[in-house]
Amino acid sequence: MHPRRPEGFDGLGYRGGAREELGPGTRPFSSASELGHWVTSPPDIPGSRNLHWGERTSPCGAGTPLRGESLNEEPSLGAGGSGAEQLNRFAGFGIGLASLFTENVLAHPCIVVRRQCQVNYHARNYHLTPFTVVNIMYSINKTQGPRALWKGMGSTFIVQGITLGTEGIISEFTPLPRLTHVIAMPFYSASLIETVQSEIIRDNPGILDCVKEGIGRVVGMGVPHSKRLLPLMVLTFPTALHGVLHYVISSIIQKLVLFVLKRDRSHNLTTESSTSVQSMLDAYFPELLASFAASLCADVLLYPLETVLHRLHIQGTRTIIDNTDLGYEVLPINTQYEGMRDCVNTIQREEGMLGFYKGFGAIIVQYTLHVAVLQLTKIIYSTLLQNVS
Repeated sequence: MHPRRPEGFDGLGYRGGAREELGPGTRPFSSASELGHWVTSPPDIPGSRNLHWGERTSPCGAGTPLRGESLNEEPSLGAGGSGAEQLNRFAGFGIGLASLFTENVLAHPCIVVRRQCQVNYHARNYHLTPFTVVNIMYSINKTQGPRALWKGMGSTFIVQGITLGTEGIISEFTPLPRLTHVIAMPFYSASLIETVQSEIIRDNPGILDCVKEGIGRVVGMGVPHSKRLLPLMVLTFPTALHGVLHYVISSIIQKLVLFVLKRDRSHNLTTESSTSVQSMLDAYFPELLASFAASLCADVLLYPLETVLHRLHIQGTRTIIDNTDLGYEVLPINTQYEGMRDCVNTIQREEGMLGFYKGFGAIIVQYTLHVAVLQLTKIIYSTLLQNVS
């Protein structure tokens, strides 16, 4: 923090916030050289003028505050110096918060519609484009209200918390942190059910219902399921495969994008005057852009596997979803897949290759929204930094 001093403080005749009057036997200093032992500028407090420790204040003339270059006084810091630095720190937090908010909250309706389309084997409209996805989202919101598009958001945060917590614990003892996907698998199944279950027929779930249902799935207790419910051992391989492939693909893409961005930055060095303005952008946006590209590529490449995974997890849970063809009515999920291979063959035979990409338009809407928020955040902070500097 920069030290504060009273108005009109010149380092002379100051005691407790009041300036002493000029005594009858005193004379004003004639030159700045006579003030050398009275006034100093400590190097650790730029711009301040304090007395040496243990010295008394000399009664002297206090007509006008002493100014000038002879005292080696540094100009006071304007808003551009400290303001830009504080704005840089605030910008890092703000940009990261905007990215997390967009990814986990603002884009949640896209995740809901995407998962409903993936598990809806009845659907005739595959929603491969963002235009049909936006239309069906509007219909669901009109008939059921906004809650229908934000259902299951709390459970997704719980699954992320379980995944991050177990990953931190496992990474301390084993070199296989991706095993967390297997540990969080029953809770992921419960979260998936809350996400795709129609708002028309479901009760208001509690905050920890996801945890209760996940534990019940492990011990075989809780809400009754049909005989077509697949054991967790059958779901282990596709869940672990999806988690490991997503981690590998996103890591490779992220490192590749960062390498390209750093190489372009070294070839296009900015001038010194613009470096202060662009410091925040150069520090935070390459990481965010690399993370965005990595997540996008991994989700697009593994979309068919995610469709298979979600159908296997939802089978036998007596889940009723919204009709994604109409935007109203409900449909039961009654599949009879024996495993991952049977699910792949059945989708290819009955729905064609595009059946693996049902709801793909929601991915386009989700990441388009993410790009728009990041770009808007970048413009806002660029403008603020330019005004401060």
